[in-house]
Amino acid sequence: MDKNIFLGGAGEDYSQPQNLTLKYANRHGLIAGATGTGKTVTLQILAEGFSAAGVPVFLSDVKGDLSGLAMAGSESHKLHQAFQDRAARIGFQDYTYASCPVTFWDLFGEQGHPVRTTVTEMGPLLLSRLMDLSEAQEGILNIAFRVADEEGMPLLDLKDLQALLVWIGENRTQLSLRYGNVSTASIGAIQRRLLVLENQGGTNLFGEPALELADLMRTDANGQGMVNILASDKLMGSPRLYATFLLWLLSELFEELPEVGDPDKPKLVFFFDEAHLLFEDAPKVLVDKVEQVARLIRSKGVGVYFISQNPADIPEDILGQLGNRVQHALRAFTARDRKNLRLAAETYRENPAFDTETAIREVGVGEAVTSMLQKKGVPGIVERTLIRPPGTQLGPITASERQAVMTASPMQVKYGTLKDRKSAFEILQARADQAAQAAAKAEEQEETQSVAEREFATARRYSGGRVGRSSSRVKRQKDTFATAMSEAVIKELKGTTGRRIVRGILGGLFRAR
Repeated sequence: MDKNIFLGGAGEDYSQPQNLTLKYANRHGLIAGATGTGKTVTLQILAEGFSAAGVPVFLSDVKGDLSGLAMAGSESHKLHQAFQDRAARIGFQDYTYASCPVTFWDLFGEQGHPVRTTVTEMGPLLLSRLMDLSEAQEGILNIAFRVADEEGMPLLDLKDLQALLVWIGENRTQLSLRYGNVSTASIGAIQRRLLVLENQGGTNLFGEPALELADLMRTDANGQGMVNILASDKLMGSPRLYATFLLWLLSELFEELPEVGDPDKPKLVFFFDEAHLLFEDAPKVLVDKVEQVARLIRSKGVGVYFISQNPADIPEDILGQLGNRVQHALRAFTARDRKNLRLAAETYRENPAFDTETAIREVGVGEAVTSMLQKKGVPGIVERTLIRPPGTQLGPITASERQAVMTASPMQVKYGTLKDRKSAFEILQARADQAAQAAAKAEEQEETQSVAEREFATARRYSGGRVGRSSSRVKRQKDTFATAMSEAVIKELKGTTGRRIVRGILGGLFRAR
């Protein structure tokens, strides 16, 4: 097996081979250059080289051009003769047209197999980044994840999280005693951000079946690495969703893959196009996480290659870890452009044959300044390189060709149908239904009770015993003469005369003694 990926020819006559050594390919890389200088073709030939070496690849197709990896190049193409001439000039004797095994993915499920994750797997940090939450709102989101874990309520999709936030708002008094202040204003702000995310297509990202990383790391029957292409032309309309998803994927690879040390070739190569979107307005904690992943994921056998217009788009701490570099032309029209050009040139190991800064400014389309890691991981001397022509189709394939590739893929059966198992939304809905039924039953029982029973049920009586008849309600018998006379005598005795008679009688009795 070839231990190198041929990139092109360098030197005065472009006959000096420039190779990317597979052993150092997991030490990350950078493809940079202005628009229209050939970055996409460089990405295409690197994907071809890794696939031929049995290394799976994951890349995002921002413009739709990379779908051509699924088809072999054609002699009828208008650039066929130009490709043949370039191959001969750089000494590429094995140049042939051949396709790569390709799997198409799409968050929206339109131009590829649906690719999903769950809210739980995304986690509160990346979700907060995705929705641009404040510190207080991120705190509420962390409480939601803790409550979901303690209550045994899986968070699979957006409706699960929305339902849980409603429940937290209803029980905020009790939760505040344990977790700190739970503000209804913060909950409302998160719900609004979730609605915006839903309108941007975020609903398609969350759900099951969730993407299994093993499905990105497959090889075909011939031992070629699978080229996984994420359709990103529509996704770029939601740049925060795009960047967060790719960062989640990197984080999952870092968390799940075992340590492999320094393998002879990577287990997976990850290309991050439009890399500047990852770092624009990103909080420091997120940039630190990207730096951590980039620094440590190498030991998991994963190589990460950032593609951007300018190296200045990448934070210095991360840029310093990108050992394999392909720098296409940079424009220098303004003072800031000239400063960035100078800084880019200073990151290369100098070549006495030419001035690096001048070379970066002057290289033409399909040409680049390259520096690859050599023995013991030492950066190679910068070279002015003519990039080799692609073996796959240059430009996009047709919609029918894409559909044929998708239909033949086993991923269509596995991920084609959305599953909705019991999760937080269903659990909370069941609780609400049970409470509503209990309340309705109690109300029905109350309607059938008498007034006394209702008073008793609401604790208005001091004893539980019921009295069959009350003395206060006994009707007086006035229908007999004896009863009437008795009442008259009693009334008279209560009067003044009666009291005198009683005193006289009692006095006589005591004197008689």
